[in-house]
Amino acid sequence: MVPTVPIVPLPRLSLDSSDPVQRWYENELGWATVPGPPVRLVTGLRFDVLEVPAEAGYAALRHLGPASPVALQGNRMRLLVAAGSADELPGLLDWLEWGALPLDLTAIGAGESIEAPLPPGTAGAPRSSGMPVLLAVPENSQGAAVWLRPPEFGREVEPSLPTLSAVGGGGGAPDLVRLVDTMATQCHRVRLRRAYAQPLAFS
Repeated sequence: MVPTVPIVPLPRLSLDSSDPVQRWYENELGWATVPGPPVRLVTGLRFDVLEVPAEAGYAALRHLGPASPVALQGNRMRLLVAAGSADELPGLLDWLEWGALPLDLTAIGAGESIEAPLPPGTAGAPRSSGMPVLLAVPENSQGAAVWLRPPEFGREVEPSLPTLSAVGGGGGAPDLVRLVDTMATQCHRVRLRRAYAQPLAFS
């Protein structure tokens, strides 16, 4: 099962944007944006996004390469995956036998967008040391999106993103199946833990 992604021309870069965040994403990374505030990143062109509770997402980070971008917003983690993955998610969950369970796992793909995390090095953005970053959920847990693992300037993001084409292959991209299976397992555990933490209701 290899996703078929339509050939979409890269977005035109905005050279005259007055917003430094929008300018950084469009001119430095070549990512399409929607003007803000806040600036938003268009999904479905260069990447899709899988969003889960942060506590479930941390367990899945081991399935990502060190250059695979990951963001946090509030208590939610957003993992960038190959474009077209959002369309594959329902079938993939069914194949992994997770489809019948209510999971707090959302796919964001073509025609959608996410809030753009602050670029690395800007005020309020976490600094990257070049090593995989593992941070606690930021104190402003209801605030702006921040990069947990920022995209690397001057490096193409697509080859580092989890993809279905990596299944059983020798490619360098992480395996989307293992990533989704781990996140589904952790989402289910989080759901069960929260359910057991609820006080019992007696009539």
